[in-house]
Amino acid sequence: MTDATALKFLRRTAIAGGAALALFAGFAVGPALLSRAANAQEINPSAVAPPAGAPMSFADLIERVRPAVVSISVRQRPDAATAQLPEGLPPGFEEFFRGRPGRPGPAPTSLGSGFFIDQNGTIVTNHHVIEGAEEITIRTSDGRELQAEIVGSDEPTDIAVLRVRGGGRFQYVTFDDASHVRVGDWVVAVGNPFGLDGTATAGIVSAMGRRDAGSSAYVDYLQIDAPINRGNSGGPTFDLSGNVIGVNSAIFSPTGGNVGIGFAIPANTASAIVQQLIQSGRVTRGWIGVSIQPLDDDIARSLGLDEARGALVATVVPDGPAARAGIQQGDVILSFNGQRIEDSRDLTQRVGATAIGHNSRVEILRNGQRRTLNMRLAERPSEQTLASANAPPNATPAPQPEQGGAGVAQSSLGLSVRPLTQADRSRFELSASEAGLVVTAIDPTSDAAQKGIGVGDIILQAGGRPVRTVQELSAAAEAARRADRPLLLQVDGRNGRRFIAADVGEG
Repeated sequence: MTDATALKFLRRTAIAGGAALALFAGFAVGPALLSRAANAQEINPSAVAPPAGAPMSFADLIERVRPAVVSISVRQRPDAATAQLPEGLPPGFEEFFRGRPGRPGPAPTSLGSGFFIDQNGTIVTNHHVIEGAEEITIRTSDGRELQAEIVGSDEPTDIAVLRVRGGGRFQYVTFDDASHVRVGDWVVAVGNPFGLDGTATAGIVSAMGRRDAGSSAYVDYLQIDAPINRGNSGGPTFDLSGNVIGVNSAIFSPTGGNVGIGFAIPANTASAIVQQLIQSGRVTRGWIGVSIQPLDDDIARSLGLDEARGALVATVVPDGPAARAGIQQGDVILSFNGQRIEDSRDLTQRVGATAIGHNSRVEILRNGQRRTLNMRLAERPSEQTLASANAPPNATPAPQPEQGGAGVAQSSLGLSVRPLTQADRSRFELSASEAGLVVTAIDPTSDAAQKGIGVGDIILQAGGRPVRTVQELSAAAEAARRADRPLLLQVDGRNGRRFIAADVGEG
């Protein structure tokens, strides 16, 4: 087929209103996909170099890529109607994840977008588009409706892969590694906003490496201002050469509509996930068996660190890789396999990208001393399993005085405490060997209160040591005051187990 013939074919098949927004960004199709598609006609980038400035028109680009973009309609299981949105979404992010028309009925539906990545009908979209699916229907740009099945899905990155049942050969697009993308580059999105197939929008890359968009610890998002809305979920973001450089996943929307801020999963991240899903139907990640929290400036000072760098170990899973290696609560992980750890998110990404069973070196800080430990990584459990294991106890309101007394004041911290009772141990699922003091009163103006400590919480450690009496807590507070540092407290309560650095006043 000549180039002229191919262009005529694309013009005939690019029917307005028949395409939906594509999903994956910059995915480099694996060798297996390339070999199967060797005889298919690929939608090639334009032979003309992209203009240095604003293009006169995006029409040629959109005409080339539109046949590869599909609309996705999902009939969900009845129980999916009450499914919870992802936790930890910043305010204004919820609307993009809902995706449902909101009409009552026994069969809730979800609308989204996707795109073909090979001639055999392999499609990329978002996990949240197909979550809870009972039946998946895709509509191509030429108006055909075909059934699709799930190849694999990954909730942490919001990536899913589908395959069409029959339908012949399909036009498809390819992914770029997105390494060339810069803030200010033109981008084009094609998708299915509000069920309007084949909608094309254009804008620029407005930011890169966004960590405050959505709730995934594994994605540093690409921010674009090309208008995307509900139904664009899973659609592609193209560069001017027709390469997919991002998978649309979320918008910031205080109003429920587009306000010019959208977020896409970068191609580099998406490509690795897609390959795993195609090869095995699931994604495996390394896991060391700890829950971690960020280091803020106050916690760093309480530990004697010059900068807030590293990941603070909040809890250790019994008999997990970290526990077997000797890592303890309150340790700060400074490096992993010789690579400096900037923050808790950095550690999560590096561990997740490490092969299961790999023997890894971990540098930690404990009681002011640096040491290196060796551990063998395990496979990360499912998100549901982790969420269940990390759920905070059902803490009840503060115990009444008759359960253990009114408490003894610790004036330098602005709170009163009392020893643990057996009821407290049951309530917080503490073992008989664990120490702690229950907060019975707190000055609302104190730094401890401002940092989130409340009545009924349990102080487990102070200054890196377990505390059983108010005298031990007072001694730790005095040592922090003399060192001119905040006091590092490990607290358990309604907000889960965590570390807090509280300023110490004069007792």
